[in-house]
Order: sequence, then C-alpha cells, then structure tokens
Amino acid sequence: MKSRRWMRKSWPWLVLLVLMGVLLTGCNAANPSTETGHEGAPAEITGEEIQRAPAQPLQIVSLSPSQTENLFALGLAEQIIGGSDYCDYPAAALEKEKLGSSWTINLERIIELEPDLVFTFAGGQPEAVSQMTAMGIQVVDVTPESIEEVFESILETGKLTGTEAAATALVEQLTEERDLIVERVSELPRVPVFYQVWDEPLQTAGPGSFIHELIELAGGENIAADADGAYPMYSVEALVEKNPAIFFMPPHVADFEAMTEAAAEAYREEVRRRPGYDQIDAVQHNRIELMEPNIASRPGVRIIEGLRLFAEAIHPEVF
Repeated sequence: MKSRRWMRKSWPWLVLLVLMGVLLTGCNAANPSTETGHEGAPAEITGEEIQRAPAQPLQIVSLSPSQTENLFALGLAEQIIGGSDYCDYPAAALEKEKLGSSWTINLERIIELEPDLVFTFAGGQPEAVSQMTAMGIQVVDVTPESIEEVFESILETGKLTGTEAAATALVEQLTEERDLIVERVSELPRVPVFYQVWDEPLQTAGPGSFIHELIELAGGENIAADADGAYPMYSVEALVEKNPAIFFMPPHVADFEAMTEAAAEAYREEVRRRPGYDQIDAVQHNRIELMEPNIASRPGVRIIEGLRLFAEAIHPEVF
C-alpha cells in the first residue's frame, strides 16, 4: 500500500530553487527531514487521527507557498492570518502578514497570533516546530513529491479544515484534467528532454521528483531518469551525450513576471553560449523552453497546469 508521505518528506534540492528566487518557495534544504517520533515533532496525521474541524473557523498560518495556494483553492482565504515571504499566488496571498518561511520562521510573531494550524514544508526549523507544538499549535508538514501525493494533501487539508466537499470536488476536477492531457499524448513518440533546476552547478530533476513525473506524463523522456536522486547534480558531458531535444529552464520569478521577448531571448542566448551546448539538439533547433517558475516548481493545486505546460511544449502539434 502506498504510504502517506505528504506530511514528513524532504525535498532537498528543489527547495534551493525556490528560495533562490527561481521558485517561490525557499532555499537550500540539503539535509532531508527524518520521520522522528519524538515529542514536539509535526503531527503525523492519518485518517483515523485527524481531528474534526472546530465549530469556530480555524486560524491558519501557511509557511509553504504551495500549501497557501491549496488553502485559497479550498475557500479558506479568510482563515489565513499569515503566510510565508514567498506566498505570492493568488494575488490576495500578498496581502497576508509575512512570517518568514519554513527555514526562517518568525516564531515570536506566530506565537503572538495564536493560530490553530501552521503548515510547513520539507521539515524546516524543527526546534521552532517543537516550540510551537509545545504551545498547543498544531503543525503539519506538507511535502508531496508526486501528483497523487498532491491530491492526497489536498484531501487531508480538507479534513483538517472542514472543507472535505470542496477538496473532493477539486481533486476530482484535477484528476479529470490530468487524464485528458495524458490521453492526448499517450500514443505520440516520446521526446527526450532535460529540466534545469539550477545552472551552476548544473542541477536537474531526476527520478522521485514530481517534475520527473510531469515530464513523463506529458509525453517526454527525462534524460536524467537514471540519475541518482530526485534533484541531482548533472554533468555537461552527460547532457551532451544524452542529447535532449528540448531544454527546459525556469527563469527567476521576478524576471519571469516582467518577461519581455528580448529578455526571454537573452536567457536562451545564455544557454547557447555555454561550452559544449552547441552540440545539443535543443540548442541547435532553438527548443529552449522557459517555464513559469512557480507553476513548474510548486507541488500544489496548480500541478496539473504545470503538466499542461510541459505537454504543450513537448507536443505542440496536439494542443
């Protein structure tokens, strides 16, 4: 039976992308979180242990941009009393008080706000988490690494917050959208692609990452499928040898939001100038795809939108 991993998993290298501004979401979490059972650890919530939502609306702090998106999608905007420094979608998330991130928690202010629930990401700041739980604040770590785990996290959030019906409807809608995209590309030739998580040193998305899953479902063949780890470093020699037809890269978030065609071309030109890259089909045929960084890197409610972006880039002939 598939384990419930959405609460207590690490996401080491993608966090780097996020915190560096390529994502939302944060900076380097090189050491994976562990499934400790000591007092003060984030709650490991199973179906049997989930508490019923109280009669009064919950007061929620979300230190995870992807989870913030989930909460808004479930209609919980009014209950969110604080978010992370990187919570920028939807636009209303920018109006929430900024309380740091899973790696730079403003613990004093969070305790002052007395939230019922705090959502974190990738097991960041265990000492702060211990202090919050000691104060009676329920802390839930949400770190999904697949589409199914994203769906599960949405359903579990619905149970925690009394929005089960909305969560179920949302997951059903997302499942239908995923299946339609997959069906459209399932019979088409698979296209070898590379996804750049970071440029120097070169880092990619390998097996076990949700980005790898999106690429495969979208009709691509991830050339890093045999790499060691979910977000491994990758050599230029291997890149040239595997010769991807498409090179995906997410610009920095701030750059993408104000992206002009000239700026986009500057990004592509930077890739073309790298030593050895002129031997790659993706460069020779100008298939350097700039992905919207937050959609491509946040494992939340917009994950199927990310799947569509990959599919449209890999197989534009059917979209």
